[in-house]
Amino acid sequence: MRKYKNLKVAVCMANLLTATSLMANSSQRSTNDIWQYEDVFNIEYAASPEVHPSGYKVLYERRAMDIMSDSVRSNLWELDLKNKTHSPLLSGNKQYRSARYSQDGTRVAYLTNAEGDNQLYVRWLESGNTARITNVTQGVRNLSWSPDGKWIAFTMFKPKAHSGIFKEMPKKPKGAQWAGNATYIDTKLYRRDGGGFIKHGYEHIYVVPSEGGTPRQLTTGDFHHRSQMTWSEDGKSIYFSADRHKDWQDRPRESNIFRIEVATQNVTQITSEIGPEHRPKINYQRNKIAYLGFKDKKRSSQNFDIYMVDLDGKDPVNLTGSLDRPIKSHQWDKKGRGLYFSYDDHGQQYIGHVTLKGKVTEKIASLGGQSLGRPYTSGDFAVAGNGRLVVTAANTQRPADLALVDKRRSVSMLTELNEDLLGHKKSAQVKAITVKSSVDGRDIEAWYALPPNFDSSKKYPLILEIHGGPHTAYGPNFSTEVQLMAAKGYVVVWSNPRGSTSYGEEFANLIHHDYPSKDYNDLMDVVDGMVAKKFIDDNNLFVTGGSGGGVLTAWIIGNTDRFKAAVVAKPVINWISFVLTADAYNFYAKYWIPGMPWEKTEHLWKRSPLSLVGNVKTPTMLLTGELDYRTPMSETEQYYQALQLRNIDTAMVRIPKAGHGIAAKPSNLIQKIGNIMAWFEKYRDPS
Repeated sequence: MRKYKNLKVAVCMANLLTATSLMANSSQRSTNDIWQYEDVFNIEYAASPEVHPSGYKVLYERRAMDIMSDSVRSNLWELDLKNKTHSPLLSGNKQYRSARYSQDGTRVAYLTNAEGDNQLYVRWLESGNTARITNVTQGVRNLSWSPDGKWIAFTMFKPKAHSGIFKEMPKKPKGAQWAGNATYIDTKLYRRDGGGFIKHGYEHIYVVPSEGGTPRQLTTGDFHHRSQMTWSEDGKSIYFSADRHKDWQDRPRESNIFRIEVATQNVTQITSEIGPEHRPKINYQRNKIAYLGFKDKKRSSQNFDIYMVDLDGKDPVNLTGSLDRPIKSHQWDKKGRGLYFSYDDHGQQYIGHVTLKGKVTEKIASLGGQSLGRPYTSGDFAVAGNGRLVVTAANTQRPADLALVDKRRSVSMLTELNEDLLGHKKSAQVKAITVKSSVDGRDIEAWYALPPNFDSSKKYPLILEIHGGPHTAYGPNFSTEVQLMAAKGYVVVWSNPRGSTSYGEEFANLIHHDYPSKDYNDLMDVVDGMVAKKFIDDNNLFVTGGSGGGVLTAWIIGNTDRFKAAVVAKPVINWISFVLTADAYNFYAKYWIPGMPWEKTEHLWKRSPLSLVGNVKTPTMLLTGELDYRTPMSETEQYYQALQLRNIDTAMVRIPKAGHGIAAKPSNLIQKIGNIMAWFEKYRDPS
């Protein structure tokens, strides 16, 4: 009897252990088949495709998250478009980027920090031999080969000593530990988000022999020359854009096209319109220059168009004036009959084509996948000839892969960089919704992500995620933040309220000198549209947004208490203090407000979220990078302290070593999302 009872107990224990083991395995599977925070460190994506002159090979930057350096690492990989082989050209734990083929296709110029600092190198493709071309003390940018392959042009910062600086400090005794030298500042723009305090000096154009040698400075003067460059067909001159006006510091949106003779360094101004003219590209077959520009009307949102002029600047014509969409980049087609270009439309980036007579063909292919944090428009492309294009493919569930688009617009995938990470995971499904604005009946477009294993019979909490800018655009694009939020069991909705780009200049400028305002109503209309769906729990509504989205999040909780909790990320809280503390204050003062801040205090205060802080009842987290100079930490601190004075449940999260672009470091992207979700979970009603 005892033996039987012991056997029965043993069987029960075995069954229990088996069940426990099965439950553990099931739990492990359920954890592994959805997005986790650690997945951020395993993401890869494609960028900067560069097509070989033959049209049948492409180099690109294969970018990956480096868990040890907490940064994005870039290597160079090559694709053969004929046999679809995929192989590394330069790969390792160093940075390899900015690849440029020589015009005969035998060599590649690139930048790397493989030997410590950032230098220019050239690789001979047939032999695999590599030469270091520069040995300079400043960073090299904007590489451009001469047509004969003998020279490479680049831009580089050249320091310049301050005049009038105090130089009579007493001699420091041996072993003394003084505070250090004072920082002397006498320029309008003295610090830059992501770069800190700006060194005194200017960026200039240099040329160096492509087999190595001493770089020779071409441009001079107290002006910056940061432009992409293009050589004349005979290799005797270089075209570039800059603002070489003596008052350039007061002209934040001005630039013109110039030509510099390589031998004599003589500079000739080619264009002279009011506004920016940049990224010149020469059509050798037609002797034409195409560049991006607009006639500056001092509006907060203005679309770039493609302009074409003769090499001497005569007969300018706007090729894309009929499009009314923001153009991002452009490339001549191989026959010189027109240009391919990227542009935003209804929250998606596309490739279009325009002929020399201004006939526009739209939506040849869609782009995306390079905005890892939030679902902004993004994308790169390169012209391969014979009507073919290499693009970063758009996909709501994957970061950018490369794809080939043929002349019939058929798309063939060239890479699958994240299938090892995401192929077995359940990602959020993205759907579209359009609502009518309660303000004026305009269509307001939005998209929402459903949690993995979504069940339409259940109720889900909703997160309203608001884009920054404000003159930018969200769309049906990949987003790590959205995927991780959805994986936590939330429906996430994002939209393009008035003020967003990709719907025309008139729509974007509905908030010109009036921001925030009726964009608030558009966002509430989107939330109402989502709440009308049976699967949304209207007792569990949450709101967050960064930069311009932080402005609107703070504005929202000053106008309504319908949200259970809010996270206000890197916001502007007080327009008066913001304009006088932001890194680009010279631009904001001229384009975003109708006068100097001390003259327009009533106007600015009326639109400052801080003016509504007395209405706030919503538990609110503030989240900003410690090194943010775009929307400085002082904005966050004002709002935090005001909420504390009102005894509102609030917290302040200061992200370490982060500027405005928090997602630049993978660990900071995780900290951002993790803190947002922890705050929402704290106030989520479990019912």
